[in-house]
Amino acid sequence: VTGLGAVTPLGVGVDDLWAGLLEGRCGIRELDGEEFAGLPVRVAGTVPVDPASLLPRTQARRMNRAAQFAVLAAREAWRDAGFDPAGTVESGLDPERVGVSAGAILGDASVLVGGDRRLREKGPRGVSPLTTPMTVPSQAASQVSLALRITGEARTVTSACASGTEAIGQAVDRIRYGRIDLALAGGAEAVVTPAIMASFAAMRALSTHGLGDGDSPSRPFAEDRDGFVNGEGAGFLLLEAEEHARARGARIYCEAAGWGLSADAHHLAAPDPSGTGVALALRRALADARAGAVDVVHVNAHATATVDGDLAEASAVRAVLGGHRVPVTALKGHLGHLQGAAGGVEAVATVLTLHHGVVPPTIGCAEPDAAIGLDVVTGGPRALPSRGDVALSNSFGFGGHNAVLALRRRCR
Repeated sequence: VTGLGAVTPLGVGVDDLWAGLLEGRCGIRELDGEEFAGLPVRVAGTVPVDPASLLPRTQARRMNRAAQFAVLAAREAWRDAGFDPAGTVESGLDPERVGVSAGAILGDASVLVGGDRRLREKGPRGVSPLTTPMTVPSQAASQVSLALRITGEARTVTSACASGTEAIGQAVDRIRYGRIDLALAGGAEAVVTPAIMASFAAMRALSTHGLGDGDSPSRPFAEDRDGFVNGEGAGFLLLEAEEHARARGARIYCEAAGWGLSADAHHLAAPDPSGTGVALALRRALADARAGAVDVVHVNAHATATVDGDLAEASAVRAVLGGHRVPVTALKGHLGHLQGAAGGVEAVATVLTLHHGVVPPTIGCAEPDAAIGLDVVTGGPRALPSRGDVALSNSFGFGGHNAVLALRRRCR
């Protein structure tokens, strides 16, 4: 991993993300727009800056909101890795040896909703010709490819809330197999819309906690957790073959050492309470990284703050790590649940945890649930243990999609 980029409810850029995590800031806000007025839940993790204002106007108007997030985060990761912002050729790279791998569930649900509204109000001539190309979930990957003139490949992974992590894992394999030398990999999502919020609320999946008590409404691993908080953003890693990075003298954050997938095959939306599917993904990630439980130094948990989901994940982590206790943190108290972007942003944070040797705290967890049985970091940052070298970043999605990324702080 040689570059990092992020756009999150804590701000635009990796520096805002990392500072906000260490300071225990909450990026969850009230939704005060008229279209949200009648909803039973009106809080979400929204990006505090209009992404279109940070891009050239002609480019921004051809991108949906998720693609705007993706381009900003990918460009930051590209620059952070030491490449020319103009793109591949200007950076002395063969554009055919560079790829993009982006996770998204819907991308930006508002484009299709807006097109339908204009159709009903103004007829067929009122619908923009950009509606279809701006609706597809693959727009984030294609716009990153366009922005940096990347021609090797531009792939999109859609596996519910595991999308971002799986996109990173697939990019790891593409580099391993020699198909490409570098990849921008992560996720982007912008689904804080009235219909999506109403649907989640109808599922009773959203937290009913407000912002009035000074704590985050999203309360991972807490005794009083009652659901997730919807969010938006993007996070990308610049992945590079080690020999390629060393040949150009790149700064290396850590090694993307392995990853694992599994499926619960249990329920349309609910997790398997046994955690066996999650445990399989954890074991596969460790095996792919040629590591064992004793090598694990940290777990960045998916922990959406749903009652059953947090218990299933905790059970799986305990089963895989056995008696080996490591500091665990969950970031959705800071950010909300960024859906298909969650894995990308949380991977960025996990990389920084290894790089700086500091574990950010879990906020919203004033009283941890005793049934969790993990060493959840709360109250403030904690130094990363010196023994061990692997961190796990977990992502699990509706329908039983499980993905785990294993990162190693020292390249072997």
